[in-house]
Amino acid sequence: MLYPSIDSLLTKIDSKYSLVSVAAKRARNLQETDDYQLTKYVSHKNVGRSLEEIYAGKLTFTNEPKKGEPISE
Repeated sequence: MLYPSIDSLLTKIDSKYSLVSVAAKRARNLQETDDYQLTKYVSHKNVGRSLEEIYAGKLTFTNEPKKGEPISE
């Protein structure tokens, strides 16, 4: 069984697409730097660790454009 569950992760990040994007980017970052945000992880793999960080509130995602970026209407 996946920990944390998809349902609990979707309370932190609003869409599955965004959740996968954030988790994958963080997993690549963990692979390169070993910069862990939690003291203890359940998962031994970087993707699982990134999902645990999202669940713990260490990673967030906003859907706002960056400063100076055009807003599409």
